[in-house]
Amino acid sequence: MTVPVPRPGTFGVVLQAHGLSKDFGTVRAVDDLSFAVPPGAIAGFLGPNGAGKTTTLRMMLGLIRPTAGTATLGGVPFESIPQPARVVGAVLDTLCLHPNRTALGHLQVFGAAIGVPAEAAQRNLALVGLSAVARNKVRTFSLGMRQRLALATALLGDPSVLVLDEPANGLDPSGIAWLRDFLREFARRGGTVLTSSHILREIEHTADHLVIIGRGALVYQGSMDALRAQYRSRVLVASSSPVALATALAAQGFTDVQVQPDGRLAVAGAAERDIAALAASANVEVFGMVGEAVDLEQVFLWMTSGGWR
Repeated sequence: MTVPVPRPGTFGVVLQAHGLSKDFGTVRAVDDLSFAVPPGAIAGFLGPNGAGKTTTLRMMLGLIRPTAGTATLGGVPFESIPQPARVVGAVLDTLCLHPNRTALGHLQVFGAAIGVPAEAAQRNLALVGLSAVARNKVRTFSLGMRQRLALATALLGDPSVLVLDEPANGLDPSGIAWLRDFLREFARRGGTVLTSSHILREIEHTADHLVIIGRGALVYQGSMDALRAQYRSRVLVASSSPVALATALAAQGFTDVQVQPDGRLAVAGAAERDIAALAASANVEVFGMVGEAVDLEQVFLWMTSGGWR
């Protein structure tokens, strides 16, 4: 895959929100939100529907004026950046694509507006796999094709930062895999990505940093690895005597043990072989064991339901 190298003069740009708030009448959509996306990261921006994700992204890009707070790139507000399309590429929706223009015509118009060479249009169509439909009108495109064209538009200025709102929307499984590989390569070459998505398993496979919000407020920010470390995998054990097994486990330091509604023990921090050995030493018969790995979806649902607080 050929991915453009982000402009070297913008390496190291940190994407930050500082106390962002936004009121729409009496409704507070975003509430004192602060976070930072480190350079070279792919940051997943997560939250339930209505949590304020799109409003936040629009404030980050200067499209909505915040009620309070600021958003900066490398310490500079977006509206103060000379030639912003050469620093930040954004995909917020596909409504900006004129239905009666061809894909090539759309990119040529946008490229002329930001001062990039005309040949960049053809290059970017090839980059997103749309060369074969370059002269087709946008109104004939599927949602997935429109998403690819919007990404091609965002990349015209060779930006170092991508801000993407649900970029996988409308993509088929092969398109989602293509987008995942593209974003990884973009970050590997020095770019920074902030992307929202409702496809949590895809974020889990793509992002190395997370920003999670609920009701417009920050719930979690940090690395994916740090979040995983907070939630150890468990082994669910069905046995002849849960109490005796729990006692044997505790004697060996395995104290994170919970009785489940079905009578099984949920044991964290112990391998199945250790549990089997301790059960045998305590004369407890084990009827079955199954590993249970906590995934991002489970953590997300718990955090945004209020359990985190």
